[in-house]
Amino acid sequence: MISLQNVSKDFGTFRALNKVSLEIQHGERVVVCGPSGSGKSTMIRCINRLEAHDEGTIVVDGIELTDNVKDIAGIRRNIGMVFQQFNLFPHLTVLDNLTVAPLKARKMPKTKAIELAKHYLDLVHIPEQAEKYPGQLSGGQQQRVAIARSLCMEPKIMLFDEPTSALDPEMIKEVLDVMIELAEGGMTMIVVTHEMGFAKRAADTVVFMDQGQIVETADTETFFASPESERTKLFLSQILDH
Repeated sequence: MISLQNVSKDFGTFRALNKVSLEIQHGERVVVCGPSGSGKSTMIRCINRLEAHDEGTIVVDGIELTDNVKDIAGIRRNIGMVFQQFNLFPHLTVLDNLTVAPLKARKMPKTKAIELAKHYLDLVHIPEQAEKYPGQLSGGQQQRVAIARSLCMEPKIMLFDEPTSALDPEMIKEVLDVMIELAEGGMTMIVVTHEMGFAKRAADTVVFMDQGQIVETADTETFFASPESERTKLFLSQILDH
């Protein structure tokens, strides 16, 4: 479904990604973890061309990511992305936030777009918030609206960039629970997160990054029970003790 081969990305003299290679299968749930500045967010931003990689190849669903605008648009139609910040339109109701992209980008009939929006609000357990504005919702509710909004484009792949890092602790669980349900539904997912409990419950594969490189990739059970790299062991000892 997604293939990265020797992908590098520079910001000036800083190498954010250094020859990163990764294969993700259809329906696979991958958690990417690692210290701040390790390249995690840059990697997933390259997958939907929010950042252009400098070297190597990225292929998503059979299409190679190049400067071809038409190909980029096609890939983005199949990728949903959820960020740390919710990026909702504050002047639109929740329902309008969910229908704007299907109506404009997919030319979906309004009745179908509304039906889809209500379906996904049910899925994220906030159907009663449809007519409210983002400012009337908690952070956890806003992030669930952001997830529903991405799902309304009916993507094949969901990318999550530290989706709970801006939330209060009591709101984190409600967002992670929704993501676990998505994972159990068979969605191809890449999740950048420090939430190791989520990784243990929902991920098939865990990728550990440091200094722009993939240090270790393993199935979830192996990753936590017997990591190979000393760097991974150190990271896990620090993050699991807190």
